[in-house]
Amino acid sequence: MDGIQELKARYLAEIAAAGDETTIEAVRVAAVGKKGEVSLKMRELGKMTPEERKTAGPMLNALKDEINSAIAARKAALADAALEERLRSEWLDVTQPARPVVQGSVHPISQVTEEIIAIFADLGYAVAEGPQIENDFYNFDALNIPPEHPARQEFDTFYMHRAEGDNRPPNVLRTHTSPVQIRHMEKHGVPCRIIAPGRVYRSDYDQTHTPMFHQVEGLAIDKDISMANLKWTLEEFCRAFFEVDNVELKFRASHFPFTEPSAEVDIRCSWDNGQLKIGEGDDWMEILGSGMVHPKVLEAAGVDPKEYQGFAFGMGIDRLAMLKYGIPDLRAFFDSDLRWLRHYGFAALDVPTIHGGISR
Repeated sequence: MDGIQELKARYLAEIAAAGDETTIEAVRVAAVGKKGEVSLKMRELGKMTPEERKTAGPMLNALKDEINSAIAARKAALADAALEERLRSEWLDVTQPARPVVQGSVHPISQVTEEIIAIFADLGYAVAEGPQIENDFYNFDALNIPPEHPARQEFDTFYMHRAEGDNRPPNVLRTHTSPVQIRHMEKHGVPCRIIAPGRVYRSDYDQTHTPMFHQVEGLAIDKDISMANLKWTLEEFCRAFFEVDNVELKFRASHFPFTEPSAEVDIRCSWDNGQLKIGEGDDWMEILGSGMVHPKVLEAAGVDPKEYQGFAFGMGIDRLAMLKYGIPDLRAFFDSDLRWLRHYGFAALDVPTIHGGISR
């Protein structure tokens, strides 16, 4: 067949000269595409005699294969050249230090909450939770808080809005986590040992008070629990939380509607150049309230006060964080100041130990 050698020489030269894949594809279409020159010549085989086809057929197939092989080789060569250029122009010095990654920090309240939970878990207490929007019964009535008590007034408690004519008892933003104790005893019964950490709300705002803060309350109910058990529990907690061996607590008689007898708890401390030191010195600082659960509170939770008794206590998580880590202003907890968070925050791996808190 005339011209095969000429086609071969021309297309192989064009393939060798192609500088990119677009040019190579154009050569392929022109040579072996549906309407390419080689394809058109192969269609002419049907018009040839058998003897001519025996000669021309193998020559055209060989030409087609050689062109396709040359195209594939040229594509591979171009890809290798592109990779070589990329390796030459794009490089990374792996000996250089990595760019610093800004990391967040754990909020002191979150950290202290985990420390408290870890300590009481080691003492055998479970964690109980409840709703932050409470009804009048669980927040006040079940806790033996009388209707005339100042805590039930609007200047101290956030009441939820009610439509005109709605005479149902109002819902409130819970003023303490004590309602969790009632709900737990109702649902799970007694004996029990629980702590109830969470957000609470009161209408107050200054250096040591905020409208929303965090509280943890404890409850232990059984048949033979006394004030001695309460004293030991609080001493063990303070020893673990403040990480001191010597802890001295003083119980001052007080009054809470939900406990009888009731006691404010002070801890021995000293102030050395403005730094608080727990367990030494001649000063006393109030840290929590406590007492034996009032029989009316047990009755409200469906517990027989003639058979069971126990103690309860409550403390502010925010205040404990301030005391332990030297934070002067409670309001700063909620300012979302990144400088403050970086200074007082904790790394994610600063996990509190089971035995009590963490050394910074």
